[in-house]
Amino acid sequence: MQHKPFLKFAGGKFKLAAKIIAHLDQTKHTYIEPFLGSGAVFLNTNYSEYILSDINPDLINLYNTLKEKGVTFIKDCSDLFISENNTAEKFYQLRDEFNASTDSYKRSVLFVYLNRHCFNGLCRYNLEGKFNVPFGKYATVYFPEKEMSFFHKKAQNATFVCADFRKTLFRINKNSAVYCDPPYLPLTATSNFTKYAVKDFTYSDHKALASLLKRMTKRGVN
Repeated sequence: MQHKPFLKFAGGKFKLAAKIIAHLDQTKHTYIEPFLGSGAVFLNTNYSEYILSDINPDLINLYNTLKEKGVTFIKDCSDLFISENNTAEKFYQLRDEFNASTDSYKRSVLFVYLNRHCFNGLCRYNLEGKFNVPFGKYATVYFPEKEMSFFHKKAQNATFVCADFRKTLFRINKNSAVYCDPPYLPLTATSNFTKYAVKDFTYSDHKALASLLKRMTKRGVN
């Protein structure tokens, strides 16, 4: 049985997870993923330890909150999934609350709501670091209670870190299996979508990642 992520995520790898996992060394002790996203691959593996990172602080804050608070957090998220909140007016009100808030718990609750109610589950910020994805206009919105519960259990063996991939990959040793799914290079200038976080992921970042992984492969890292 495959386990789905609780977040909708552009470029998520749930449908490809089995094929990706087939290339991972299951005998390694630690699984490391520096571009975590929705965690589709992580959720369907069985390692003793996980080191999982992402450059998006809201995402990592959410995962740490779910890991620590579990049932209480899931209940607080579910309270927002009512028909009265599935309107454009309410969506933009709650989006404004998210952007104005500095409370990590409140931001995590609102992030789950925004992810499920916004257009295509996109995660995008403007230059000021404000979440700016529009309302999704769905007739009904699914609350992923089952998926969040599984993530909470799986997360107990995981360390979630908000960090650049360079910092995460330097924690690797020969007993590590690594999966990297960096932001795609744009095919055209107009197809560029790099504002997943305030900082862009550039062509030079891709080159640095490739070079770093090549060196680690030579040292026996999977």
